[in-house]
Amino acid sequence: MKLFLTSMKTLLQSINTRRELSILVAILLQSSISYSQHLTKSDSIDLNMKEFNLEEVVITATRAGEKTPMSYSNLDKEELEKRNLGQDLPSLMNYMPSVVTTTDAGAGVGYSGIRVRGSDAQRVNVTINGVPLNDSESSGVYWVNMPDLSSSVEDVQLQRGVGTSTNGAASFGASLNIRTSDLSKDPHAQLNTSAGSFDTKKISAIFSTGEFAEKWEFNGRFSKITSDGYIDRAASDLSSYYFSGSYSANNTFIKAVAFGGTQTTYQAWNGSTLDEQERYGRTFNSAGAIYDDNWNVIDYYKNETDNYKQDNYQLHITQKFNDNISTTLTFHYTKGFGFYENYKQDADMVDYNMPPVNIGGETITTTDLVRRKYMNNDFYGIIANVNFTYNDWHITLGGAGNTYQGGHYGEVLWAEYTPNLMPDHEFYNNDGDKIDANLFAKANYQASNNLNLFVDLQGRFINYKMYGTYSPTDSYDVDDEFVFFNPKAGFTYSLNDNSLIYASYAVANKEPNRVDYQASTENGSDLPKAETLQDIEIGYKLSGGVLTFNSNYYMMYYTNQLVLTGEMDQVGRPIRENSGKSYRTGIELEVAYSPTNWFSWRPNASFAINKNIDFNTKDDSEQIIEHGDTEISYSPSIVASNVFIFRPSKGLYLSLLSKYVGEQYMTNFELEESKLEAYFTTDINAVYEVPKIAKTVDFELSLLLNNILNSEYTSNGYMWGTTPYYYPQAKFNFLVGLNIKI
Repeated sequence: MKLFLTSMKTLLQSINTRRELSILVAILLQSSISYSQHLTKSDSIDLNMKEFNLEEVVITATRAGEKTPMSYSNLDKEELEKRNLGQDLPSLMNYMPSVVTTTDAGAGVGYSGIRVRGSDAQRVNVTINGVPLNDSESSGVYWVNMPDLSSSVEDVQLQRGVGTSTNGAASFGASLNIRTSDLSKDPHAQLNTSAGSFDTKKISAIFSTGEFAEKWEFNGRFSKITSDGYIDRAASDLSSYYFSGSYSANNTFIKAVAFGGTQTTYQAWNGSTLDEQERYGRTFNSAGAIYDDNWNVIDYYKNETDNYKQDNYQLHITQKFNDNISTTLTFHYTKGFGFYENYKQDADMVDYNMPPVNIGGETITTTDLVRRKYMNNDFYGIIANVNFTYNDWHITLGGAGNTYQGGHYGEVLWAEYTPNLMPDHEFYNNDGDKIDANLFAKANYQASNNLNLFVDLQGRFINYKMYGTYSPTDSYDVDDEFVFFNPKAGFTYSLNDNSLIYASYAVANKEPNRVDYQASTENGSDLPKAETLQDIEIGYKLSGGVLTFNSNYYMMYYTNQLVLTGEMDQVGRPIRENSGKSYRTGIELEVAYSPTNWFSWRPNASFAINKNIDFNTKDDSEQIIEHGDTEISYSPSIVASNVFIFRPSKGLYLSLLSKYVGEQYMTNFELEESKLEAYFTTDINAVYEVPKIAKTVDFELSLLLNNILNSEYTSNGYMWGTTPYYYPQAKFNFLVGLNIKI
């Protein structure tokens, strides 16, 4: 296994510079074009010229289909566009089954998060065009680094539970598969603008050349979003781009994609206590606060900001050889660099590699200072898939090899009591290197007219290293390796033309993340254990006519689940711990009812039990405290949504959207102080297509009224000891938009 990992690392590191990667991409692009031209002239392969969507083949390997015996929901471009007025993608997914969303700034712009079936973002595998998006070390997804991504999305598929085999971080609660914009046959341009509460503004320019020379198409987007946020000083200044170029000839499809963003946000991740809210107001933000000797806020540090730039590059090469065989080869590279800056009061100088200072005979060991913590990372890899169709078999073989190299270091920019401080004074420097490779085989077999059998086998191989200093006197020394086998199997059985039942069993394994290793190293405890999940899904689907109905039962049984403790470390990262045995089980219901062409009703609801089995903790003297069976943190028992859609006249769209999230605990031992109360919100969305003023110009007006009942609710929080900190969400707020299409 070490030989395999070493070989993979050598291969990936051989293309670890932008220049080498660009040269490789150019060579592959030219080679693929030449090869496709050769194929069209060759008699050795019988190419079928029937219409075939090669673009969809790019993401076929990681998507669930009609005969996949698992629970999933789709959200298409049309639905996204109606509410896409500047909020991050999680906010637009808020009404999907079993989904709970939250934002630090309180209004959907800035840092946003998503949980599915109680599983946090570190357990939700996210891919864009099949390329992993989760950060390799934290497993998290930072949507703020890709502002206005929704404007370049064709559709998304949310698979709940283990889902099908995918690339990157293991799916331990859900998989979110995002497909970016399809090629356009006709040229067009759009200018999208919106504005609303909290001085939120968005402008986005979108264009497509349309298909030309019967082979080529280019499209792109440039966006700018700014917002003050609902929370005090939770300002966001975001810009992003998306660009793709595609070549399609005969049975070859090549697509190059580049997208990224630059973000500066005033930090809002501290949350606030009830005492702080009572004293300073519900929107109080302690980030950057400067206190007097009695801990009264007297000022704020103006540059308490988070700054990050991320660029993503993808090259997809798809080839259809005949009606039965197609392949996709993907190369990807992501570059990230950024820092966040803090003002720290009375910091211990020894923690920042600074000696005590003697002033007037007094030894000074603490000081006010300004620090920066940096990240500098590279992520790159290769993904390959082959699709076979033969008689009653459809088989996909695939694999991926990815390498991550992350640098972490901290500098002191200024300190009150260190007159001899050198510029860019460094107080820690460590690195994380990760190799993540997988191989999988999926097969659907149509055993009879009614019965389809499904099997999915994946092997995943991980090597993770951490080395360097995390304080002036302590260092990391982690070199951990995992080999996982993740089998999945199931069936679908058609009861008639409109209904089917399905069942599946799946196993997933997941490695600990960077923070888990940090906590164990810094506390001197044992290294965290890998997690194992066994997932059973049983469902019934009805479709046809005016009614679509999906019901799904699931049982997700965990061993050594790394559950959120509800606490944060000193830099705001959630702390997790292995909980032994635990489970999540529940029922998901989803309905779409359209009795007329002007009215639709789309409710969904999830009812769940989420339990730790015989959960134990230790007190300060290392004595074990037995809590018995307890609720898993951040896991509400009820999550329900309801959407009424009205189309009273041509060009007018109205929807009433409601969301209920049941109460949940922020700890795993049901501490009463850690309870987040249930909440209910209602939004209104209206879209009006203005009658054409000119033959080539369309105008569309949008309105989004959020939380129209003005509810005071909190969707997220954490514990510092026994003190709860909350992230209040915005009361009534609005966004209006104008979309001009040419």
